[in-house]
This record gives sequence, C-alpha cells and structure tokens, in this order.
Amino acid sequence: MNDQYQTIEKPTKEVLFKDKGSKFYGYAFPIHSEEQAKIHLENLKKIHNSARHHCYAWQLGYHKDKIQYRINDDGEPSNTAGAPIHGQILSFGLTDIFIVVVRYFGGVKLGVGGLINAYRTTAQMALEQARIIEKTIDVQFELSFEYKHMNEVMRIIKEKNLNILDQKMHLSCQIIIGIRQSKANDVELAFAPLYEVKLQKLED
Repeated sequence: MNDQYQTIEKPTKEVLFKDKGSKFYGYAFPIHSEEQAKIHLENLKKIHNSARHHCYAWQLGYHKDKIQYRINDDGEPSNTAGAPIHGQILSFGLTDIFIVVVRYFGGVKLGVGGLINAYRTTAQMALEQARIIEKTIDVQFELSFEYKHMNEVMRIIKEKNLNILDQKMHLSCQIIIGIRQSKANDVELAFAPLYEVKLQKLED
C-alpha cells in the first residue's frame, strides 16, 4: 500500500518572471484545506492590490478517489493560467499545496502560448525554491479500556511504536493513537487478543 505523499515544507520566497513588460510573481504554500488557500489568496491580493490577475491552482488529498483540486484563470483566457500552474503541481508529484501567480500587465499581449509559458514557468520557479518533503498517510484509533489493562495496552503501544495523540484517564481510559496506514492492520491484530480492550478506527 502506498501511504506516502509529497508536499512542500513551508511557503516559498517570492519569484519573478518577466516577459514583454509583464511581470509574474509566483508563490507556493503548503495547505490542509481550501479555507487556508483562500486566506493566502486574500493576503496576496492586499499585497498586490493593483495587479490585474491573481491566478492559482491548489490540490488536496492523497488517494485517487479523494483528490480535490481547483484552478482559476482570474480573467486570463481559458486554460492559459490555472491549468499550467496545476500542471506543475502534477509534474512535481505534489499535493496539499497552493500556488498563486500574480500578473502585472506590461502593455503587450503575450498570446495564448506566451501566457501558458509564463504561468507554467513562474509556477515551476516557485516550486524549485521549495523544500519538498515526504509525509506518511496516518490513521487514528481510539482505545477504550479499564485501568487493569493499562500495562498490556502500553506494552503494545511501545512494541508497535505507536504515537499517542491524546489520552483521557477518568473512571476508564481512552487513548487516541496514530499509525501510518500500511501498519493499521498490524495494530488491529495486536490488540485483538485483548477482548476487554475496545479498538475503534476513527474516520477522517
């Protein structure tokens, strides 16, 4: 099972591409939601409030059936801006990412081919500035049990190198653990013999 994906570690520094007087400023951001993309876009619109176009593409998710993406040409001819930007996200094999290219018109039209090249190149330049990192797709389980099973539960957590994300110790115990997706079945098998320990997989 492929439970890894690539994204960028942190926002990139501004890059600049020029063609026939037009200036294209490129930015890339790691994101976890569409809402984060909107916040970054609004901030850039404040910084570049006199720019004519704020074109972008974002992609979220890891599995083919869960991948989401959006492209926006922001007034440029159809498919000359957002699609070339998204093409660079695909080319670099990234997800959970937002790329914006801001254009200041220089007075000379670039034509469809020129626009596609400019937006693609600016997005590429932004990604070349980025540090690309690999992350694992993790799943979470909730463990519910009585105090008398604490030692057994903690032994398995230690043996399987599980991450404790949260725990509540009241009359009974609840522990939230995280593990990479490919190891999830191992966790279920490890706790199966402990009949009085309830293991529940948490949905995304």
